Amino acid sequence: MPDFETRAEPHRRELLVHCYRMLGSMPEAEDAVQETFLRAWKAWDRYDERTASVRTWLYKIATNTCLTLLEGRSRRPLPAGLGAPGDDPRAPLVPAFDVPWLQPFPDARLGDPAGNDPAGAVVRRGTLRLALVAALQLLPARQRAVLVLRDVLDFSADETARLLDTSPAAVNSALQRARAGLSAAGPVAEEMAEPADGVRRTVDRYVEAFEAADVDRLIELLSADVVLEMPPVPLWFRGAADYGRFMARVYDLRGRVWRMAPVGANTQPAMAAYCADEEGVLRLHTLQVFTVRGGRIAHTYVFQHPEVFAAFDLPPVLAG
Repeated sequence: MPDFETRAEPHRRELLVHCYRMLGSMPEAEDAVQETFLRAWKAWDRYDERTASVRTWLYKIATNTCLTLLEGRSRRPLPAGLGAPGDDPRAPLVPAFDVPWLQPFPDARLGDPAGNDPAGAVVRRGTLRLALVAALQLLPARQRAVLVLRDVLDFSADETARLLDTSPAAVNSALQRARAGLSAAGPVAEEMAEPADGVRRTVDRYVEAFEAADVDRLIELLSADVVLEMPPVPLWFRGAADYGRFMARVYDLRGRVWRMAPVGANTQPAMAAYCADEEGVLRLHTLQVFTVRGGRIAHTYVFQHPEVFAAFDLPPVLAG
C-alpha cells in the first residue's frame, strides 16, 4: 500500500475548509486537521480501500473530530446574531473578548480555486461566504455536519450515514431540519449569489473614498439597508445613515490618513486597513470583508482580533 503521506496529504486543504465550516475558527480548524491526520496515521494499517476512498475515510475522521470539539461549546456568532442593531454611532466601543466570535477564512489557504485543487472545488456556489458560515453556526452540530456533507460536498445520504455512523433515514431527517433552520436564519442565499460583474469596481471606489476620508462618497456607495459588524465589539449598525455617522466618528478618533491593502477572505473581496499613528507610521487597524449587491456595499464585516491578523499573515506596519 502506498505510504500515508502520499495518499492523505493532497486532501489537507479541503479538510481545512471543511473543518472551518464546522467550527467557524481558523485556529480551531487547523487543530482539527492536525488531529485528523494524527488519528488517520495511527489507523493507517487498518485502512481498507475496499470500503471507502482515502478522501471519504479522512472526511469521516475530520467530521467526527469536529463533532467532538463542538461538544458543550457555544456557537461562534457575529454581532448581528446577538441582538438588535445599535442606534447610537457614538456608543462606547467595548470589545467582548470572552465571546468566541466567528472568524474569516484566508483565500490564500484555498490553493487553486479554478478547480485544479480539491479545496478550490469545494467553495463553488459561494459556499464559503461569511453569511453561510454564520448561519451554519446556528444549527446543532450534527445537523451542521449533515448539511455540509450533503448540500456542500455532495455526499449521498448513504455515504453521509456511513460517515456519521447512522442511518440514511436519520440523515434525511437531519438534513430536512437543517435546511429549515438555515432558511429561518435569514436571506443567506442573497449573499451567496453575489454577481461577479462590477464587484471589484464597487470595492475600488469604496477604498478610494475610505482613504480620502470622504464620508459622503462612502454613503453613496452603500445600500439603504447596509449592515456594519465589528467583532470583537458586539455593537452593529444597519442603514447607510448610521454607517456614515459611525465612519465620521472613526475619522475623528483615528485621523484621516488611511491606506488599504487588498486580501481575500471567504471568496469575498477584503481589505486590510492601516491607520497612521502620531508619527505617520501606517499601523494595522482592521481586516474588512465586503458583500456587494446591485453595485452597492451591502455588508461590511470588520475584524480586529490578533488571531484573525495572524491567520491572514498581515504585516503590523504597511511599508511605504
